Amino acid sequence: MKIYNAINKASELLKENGIISSKLDSEILISKVLGAERSNIILNISKELTEKEISIYNKLIQQRCKRKPIAYLTKKKEFWKYEFEISEGVLIPRPDTELIIEQVLKISKNVLIPRPDSELIVEKVLEFTKNKQSKNLLEIGVGSGCIILSILKEKNNFYGTGIDISKKSIQTCRINSDNLGVFNRLKLFKSDIDNFKYGKYDLIISNPPYIKKFDLKYLEKDVINYEPLSALNGGIDGLSEIRKVINNSTQLIKKKGILVLEIGFNQSEEVKKILYRKGFYINKVFKDLSKKNRCIVSTKI
Repeated sequence: MKIYNAINKASELLKENGIISSKLDSEILISKVLGAERSNIILNISKELTEKEISIYNKLIQQRCKRKPIAYLTKKKEFWKYEFEISEGVLIPRPDTELIIEQVLKISKNVLIPRPDSELIVEKVLEFTKNKQSKNLLEIGVGSGCIILSILKEKNNFYGTGIDISKKSIQTCRINSDNLGVFNRLKLFKSDIDNFKYGKYDLIISNPPYIKKFDLKYLEKDVINYEPLSALNGGIDGLSEIRKVINNSTQLIKKKGILVLEIGFNQSEEVKKILYRKGFYINKVFKDLSKKNRCIVSTKI
């Protein structure tokens, strides 16, 4: 069977099983089987596949028909400018989470988006970045490491600490830190945020679970049937883990330090109230690719 025949057959099967991205997924999976870039596959579309390659490909397609995510099948995911190894049991990076990287890099370059009452913000950001001294960064819930490692890769004067309750996540993050060459600027701890008391940080970032417990059943099958619930379940009101992050950050963050949180699109007002009560000034709420509130940047005052 030629590559184009296999792709067309697989694409039709995926389409019949409700996979919207059927053609793309079939091409990505054949690339996985052949160990080649997708562009090279297209250029060699008439190449004959071996029986072994066809067998492996068919098994991957069958798994995708059952809605197993592409990232778990290929064991990798592109995020920001880099490629990350992804293991089952570890949350798959989302494009919207790149917003955290953008805001951290803007803060470190003194280019926070201005607004009428921004004088205090400008002052604090300038204080945060007025010299090139090293900065200590903490990520609460590292997952694959896509956020903290992307920042470390971009900022040579940043030193990172990451925590996660998942042993699998810690292992995956460590592998990715080796692959990206930033392992010497990263410390990892298997810990819940309530039990973590190590260090003081200039910058804390987190993408905590924020989906309401009773809304989990409405998630796509690709997500709810395969991705770790511990990285999705935000409790009854969706805010239980966010509260933990904020409450503990008050003890871990330096004065004038920056806290960057990813949140649910309808949670900004409640999260701002929690931040205010814990002594944080709200710099700005940023919107994601769908123009929904997704990220809050705040300063400890």
